[in-house]
Amino acid sequence: MLLMQPLPIPCPADRIPDATGMDAFTTAYRAAKEQRVVFVAIERLGPRWTVKIDALTAPQHTLGTTVHDAVRDAVCRLIDSRQVRPDSFADPVYVVLYDVDGELRARELAAALHAAFYGDLEPLARAAPSTS
Repeated sequence: MLLMQPLPIPCPADRIPDATGMDAFTTAYRAAKEQRVVFVAIERLGPRWTVKIDALTAPQHTLGTTVHDAVRDAVCRLIDSRQVRPDSFADPVYVVLYDVDGELRARELAAALHAAFYGDLEPLARAAPSTS
């Protein structure tokens, strides 16, 4: 079994776990659940990447309306600009971004979303800027 060190909160891009494969995903998810922190990871699917954020691992953590709206709006901008697939989504506890082009971009988006889930919206505003 793989062991995972506790991640900083929010987690910087270079520390986002690569949860490609069932064992890696299970290990990362279990670690987040045991630490009662918001799960964050990236997964490689062929040449593209998936970003996952899940607050169910942190039952004491609540996402305020302002943060949820900002996350949802950022995901919509990423979909509209075709940076992620149209079936990517954000709900109050879970975000998935499909078909991210490249590991570095996936890490940037994962770190920005993780920061947003902990109340810091600035990295998300930089990673998925408003076009207005």
